[in-house]
Amino acid sequence: MADTVKLTIDGKEVAAPKGMNLIEAAKIAGIEVPHYCYHPKLTIAGNCRMCLVEVGMPKLGADKKPVLGPDGQPVILFGPKLSIGCNTPVAEGMVVLTRSPKVVKAREGVMEFLLINHPLDCPICDQAGECRLQEFSVDYGKGQSRFVEEKVHKPKRTPLGPKITLDDERCILCSRCIRFMKEIAGQDCLGFVNRGSYSTLTCYPGNEPNTNYDLNIVDICPVGALTSNDFRFQQRVWFLKETKSICPNCATGCNTVLWSREGIVYRQTPRDNPAVNQCWMCDYGRLNYKFINDPRRLTTPTAGGQAVAWAEAIRQVTDRLRGAKGVAVIGSARATTEELFLLRKLGTAGAYVVP
Repeated sequence: MADTVKLTIDGKEVAAPKGMNLIEAAKIAGIEVPHYCYHPKLTIAGNCRMCLVEVGMPKLGADKKPVLGPDGQPVILFGPKLSIGCNTPVAEGMVVLTRSPKVVKAREGVMEFLLINHPLDCPICDQAGECRLQEFSVDYGKGQSRFVEEKVHKPKRTPLGPKITLDDERCILCSRCIRFMKEIAGQDCLGFVNRGSYSTLTCYPGNEPNTNYDLNIVDICPVGALTSNDFRFQQRVWFLKETKSICPNCATGCNTVLWSREGIVYRQTPRDNPAVNQCWMCDYGRLNYKFINDPRRLTTPTAGGQAVAWAEAIRQVTDRLRGAKGVAVIGSARATTEELFLLRKLGTAGAYVVP
């Protein structure tokens, strides 16, 4: 196909669409290229340097055709420097190495720099258990640090609007939150101040996050710098059960994940569905889950205001339906489209359905 190019990644042949970057192309081959600042739904910043890979292209002769080696394969010329996978598009005949000694050494260096001033907050950090810094430190770090000087201290427990708390010491300056607020939420309100190791994430003066999509930056933060006030210090994520669900709070039907423990729901997060909500959801829908465990919620059938057994409730409903001349079915606004469709089928022919 004219819109597809063939390349080789760690010895695996990959067919990828033109324009695709190397991180996404590697996913096709089942290869992970670690990254922090890159997000498929945001513009490319290229500032974390974690996705460095070695890239080579076929050597071309005077006739502009690949020069073949003794083995009959094209001679590959690798560049003197590594390339960032997030901003390097695929090309025909390209050869990519994601595990070469040069790449491994570069990743170890990036991880060492990121951890130089990072606090040892893992035991009390909400991100523990789903932190990319933890995971990549194990997978790609050196396991030791040569840094002996005192760490740079930055503001902690800083309110970032009414729904989010910021810990600047944990921030790795990936800029995902900045780009999301500007490009997706439509509020350009976050930025970095100062330089070097003293760089700090902050709000523009008098302009803190105040949209219905703010909590998405907690989802995309790869570390524990941004935490949701609603979930902060509630549970360790490895204790929680993940259940796929659908947000019932509007007609969009955002795909979600409910995080629960022992029958109690502690948070709701978006589940990726390109046809519905992509990987985002609004804050109203995200936070409107507490009705599930509300003590005022009916959990047993009642008749005349008094609790009755299920068998008795079913008997009373059956008796009333038998003597009814018509039936009206009232659906719940919190039910899914599919559930309401089945409810409509459950009603008798010609029943009037109140949505």
